[in-house]
Amino acid sequence: MPVSFRILPNRGLVYVRYEGFAKLDDSFAAFAEYAQHPDRKPGQKQLVDLEQITGMEKDYAKLMALQAAKADTYVEGGAQTLLVYYAPNELSYGMARMILRSWEPIRSVVPVIQQTEAGALEILGQREHSFAEMLAQTA
Repeated sequence: MPVSFRILPNRGLVYVRYEGFAKLDDSFAAFAEYAQHPDRKPGQKQLVDLEQITGMEKDYAKLMALQAAKADTYVEGGAQTLLVYYAPNELSYGMARMILRSWEPIRSVVPVIQQTEAGALEILGQREHSFAEMLAQTA
């Protein structure tokens, strides 16, 4: 699947990685799997790695439906969720900007775009400077 996730429960963090062409149905499927995962908790910070995308489905109505489903899970029990989108290139940055606009009506979701791994990790309160280093520490 072009979208995968890994929950790092000791860090209160979820690492989400997109590769190839991003289809909304794949995002719905991955999110449904996450929503049922035993390590999922409301308010987990989300690190969304968009570096490897090659394109994305542009269906804004479907994107809004996906974001609404995510919001219900993210803010369960009054939680606030920090979403950090790693978007180091023009294509991924454009995708991240579109996604950020879809979060505007939802105040308890705080989305941020970062163009460096170190910057993304710093915002999330992680001590490592790269995703590979962070993931190796949690293996």
